[in-house]
Amino acid sequence: MITRTRLRQGWAFDPRWCHIANRWGAHRSLHRLFTLVSRLGDGWLWLALAAGLAALPGSRGIWAALQMLVTGAVGSLVYRVLKQMTRRSRPYRIHATVVARVTPLDEYSFPSGHTLHAVCFSIVAGAWFPMLALPLIVFTVLVALSRLVLGLHYPTDVLAGALLGTVIALLSLYLVPVIPR
Repeated sequence: MITRTRLRQGWAFDPRWCHIANRWGAHRSLHRLFTLVSRLGDGWLWLALAAGLAALPGSRGIWAALQMLVTGAVGSLVYRVLKQMTRRSRPYRIHATVVARVTPLDEYSFPSGHTLHAVCFSIVAGAWFPMLALPLIVFTVLVALSRLVLGLHYPTDVLAGALLGTVIALLSLYLVPVIPR
């Protein structure tokens, strides 16, 4: 059974993987890459993508952008409620071998909001515009890795964020299907 204390401390394999991934951030070039990816994943890339899609001719881009914004709002609500319920401390606060390589946006770790939104937005935008799927998938994987490399999340936080993002996006696409060309 998963208790609040267990979530706060991290599961047995989590600290080990946090330390391994976090060591990558000690390399200057990887630190710069993952810091940039993380900052873009704060929302800037997603807002630019939604604005760019909305500016496309026709209504598909507007519908895609609206669906991204709505799923983003739902995702924000879900992850904030879960963070307040679980109050899982970030790995760098518990494990001396994990270094926070950037300042987190909030106090708690579970789930990863960056990963949740990256997965959610990538699925929605990729469903509307399949030619965007590959670059969005690559960026989403980098966002998920950045959370570990920068010492801000446990692997289970990232996995939970990815799962929640997938569920929210797929539910959204079920409720508001993509308009055929």
